[in-house]
Amino acid sequence: MNFDISQIGKMLILFGGIIVLVGIILLSFGKIPFLGKLPGDIIIQRKNFTFYFPIATSLLLSLLLSLLFYLFKK
Repeated sequence: MNFDISQIGKMLILFGGIIVLVGIILLSFGKIPFLGKLPGDIIIQRKNFTFYFPIATSLLLSLLLSLLFYLFKK
């Protein structure tokens, strides 16, 4: 694997952009009304314990990201 300095620079910029986008999504996560409250998400609340497993939200985000990557690939 021979990497040129410009290729490494481009990869670092790409990874930095991805980290910024993930940060923005995490900051606005509470402000998106339907995200995390879909019918397939599992929430178990007890006295001193809360278990949250967002299955439907994960599938929806995976589908959207796959679609975006497919469209930008072309």
